[in-house]
Amino acid sequence: MDSLNNQVVHEFRFFRVYKNGRIEKFRSTDKIPPSDDQITGVRSKDVVISSQPAISARIFLPKIHDPTRKLPVLFYVHGGGFCFQSAFSSVFHKQVNAVAANANAIAVSVEYGLFPERPLPACYEDSWAGLQWVASHANRNGPEPWLNEYADFDRVFIGGDSGGGNISHTLAVRVGTLGLPGVKVVGLILVHPFFGGTEDDHMWLYMCPTNGGLEDPRLKPAAEDLSRLGCERVLIFIAQNDHLSAKGRLYYEKLKKSGWVGIVEVVEHEGEAHVFHLKKPECENAVDLLNKFAAFINFTSQRL
Repeated sequence: MDSLNNQVVHEFRFFRVYKNGRIEKFRSTDKIPPSDDQITGVRSKDVVISSQPAISARIFLPKIHDPTRKLPVLFYVHGGGFCFQSAFSSVFHKQVNAVAANANAIAVSVEYGLFPERPLPACYEDSWAGLQWVASHANRNGPEPWLNEYADFDRVFIGGDSGGGNISHTLAVRVGTLGLPGVKVVGLILVHPFFGGTEDDHMWLYMCPTNGGLEDPRLKPAAEDLSRLGCERVLIFIAQNDHLSAKGRLYYEKLKKSGWVGIVEVVEHEGEAHVFHLKKPECENAVDLLNKFAAFINFTSQRL
């Protein structure tokens, strides 16, 4: 019986599944507490968005130079193949902290449910609940003082990397379809986004028991969804040696042809692999990515 239960029935990029239903993940996730960055002046803290289901976030507040000036808001969705990583992990704490400092923006990094404890579509629903929670502060009477006091809800951005880019796209579609009262989402930032068409598709289908097959619009963005993205500008980052780069380019082309009325641009970093900026944040291209990420927020904000 033990030998049968230890038989592997599915082997994916991030985990394997045994005959007895046990799932073995190939990666673990570290978590660090929020902190005040003495170098950049960025402060961070954790907040509870929902207790049932459990949804939380880490908020980053840049150094306040002018208390009367409201700051743009970045709603960030971390990557990790929908099954690992965290808004509280060291790599994403450092990344979002750096974005908040460089863009002079408040960042809300959402902690959504992961597979297998919470199969898909939990990550999509949790992230949408998080974005709605941010919007609940638009009248300056929400539960989080930093958002009430400093956030400019006419300058909200959604962004994420890899699987988080995939989730970010679905959020922009929901904003365009359902609206987000009190909030204007002006920009969408996708860093090396996952949009199907690779060997990982069957992993996504396995993680999402209620999937719609390989044409599921959450896996493969549909033209009608692209046409109603609820933002004015989109920035897509591509890495030349990333196995997802072709799908990032395809997203760009499909978005331009969809009828969506907005501006989309692509930045490609040559010689780099998937999420290289997280693995070697000090390299020249990672610094360039961070600067262009922040510049997109600042440029778009200044034009409003």
